[in-house]
Amino acid sequence: MTVDLTTTNWMLGIMAVVSVLEALVLIGVAVGGFMAYRRVMQLVNDLEARQIAPLREKVDAILVDVKTVTARVSHQAERVDHAVSGTIDRVDDTATRVTTSVRDKVNQAVGMARGVRAVVMSLLGGDHHEPQAPAAGRV
Repeated sequence: MTVDLTTTNWMLGIMAVVSVLEALVLIGVAVGGFMAYRRVMQLVNDLEARQIAPLREKVDAILVDVKTVTARVSHQAERVDHAVSGTIDRVDDTATRVTTSVRDKVNQAVGMARGVRAVVMSLLGGDHHEPQAPAAGRV
């Protein structure tokens, strides 16, 4: 009994050729993909160099200016705060001195007025004495 393998060999040959063709197609797709990747990366690099790099330089310059202005404003705000605090302290000190001075003068005037009244009352011989204000009500 002889077995004829001709058909099987033809089928195996066709399958081998198809496998080689598939491998060649995959290699071609890989090469094409790599070339497309290289072109896209070149476009991205060109775009970055032409448009993004100058824009970034401008943004960096603006940020430096903003930082400088912020530092100046901060320094001026500290100076204004110090000046306002000093002025408020001087106003408080002046108000305290004026209040103390006026109170002393008023107390002296009230004391003199009471003394003159007492002298006048004693010279006129009046025994009429007005009750003294409690200590809390005195000026």
